[in-house]
Amino acid sequence: MRRLTANDIRAMKAKGEKIPVITAYDYPTARLADDAEFPIILVGDSLGMVVLGYDSTIPVTMDDMAHHTRAVARGANRALIVADMPFMSFQISSADALRNAGRLVQEGGAQSVKLEGGESVAEEVRRIVGLGIPVMGHVGLTPQSVHRFGGYRVQGKAREQAAQLLRDAQALEEAGAYAVVLELIPSPLARIITQRLTIPTIGIGAGPYCDGQVQVLHDMLGLYPDFVPKHTKQYLHLNELISDALRRYVQEVREGAFPTEKESFDMDEALLSELLES
Repeated sequence: MRRLTANDIRAMKAKGEKIPVITAYDYPTARLADDAEFPIILVGDSLGMVVLGYDSTIPVTMDDMAHHTRAVARGANRALIVADMPFMSFQISSADALRNAGRLVQEGGAQSVKLEGGESVAEEVRRIVGLGIPVMGHVGLTPQSVHRFGGYRVQGKAREQAAQLLRDAQALEEAGAYAVVLELIPSPLARIITQRLTIPTIGIGAGPYCDGQVQVLHDMLGLYPDFVPKHTKQYLHLNELISDALRRYVQEVREGAFPTEKESFDMDEALLSELLES
């Protein structure tokens, strides 16, 4: 089966098809997502928090993103792989943006990149698209700007802020983006943006009216029970299942119940006798 493209994703909106998106950060999760027929797999810089243990996405580097994108690319053969451009990889200059976007495609094996920001990054989006690399935009709560926002808060509740988010989304479409993520914005605003744009909107904490939805794999599978984002639906509680399995393994090793002969390998009897006699 051929790999999906940015044009396929745009066509899904035209056909009225909803677009499920999931994050993946390594080979096994990419294989699982591809087998589940997700049209888009996002190698998000959220890996900084759910994989590397940082308290935000800001410490994530280009080396981190290239490394994890390569692993995902090896595991997924059908989905469009989108790699996040991390903090300071595109904000300093258009030259940096082009170089780093190219690196995620050339070294990482991504077919698309994602940038946070609206009007302020429209020129970078235009140049990257002009280079032949499809770009997904991202507006609303942009985690790389968490210090400016004063935390992970819903954006677009005030009139001017809502109007700016609409302008941001439209600027990304005009710059050539094929889709835009809407994160943590009121559902009615997401509906207006979705209706105004001809490109798909992918929501996360933006309500049911977006063209698609993206979730962080670790959140929806319940790997971190101490914090569950309001916009997340947990389809499993893997933390409990994994913890139980690990405790059973520890207990069985301590009691001598594992391994048994079933998990052991036989040896040629003649060779064994020779070794014992030597």
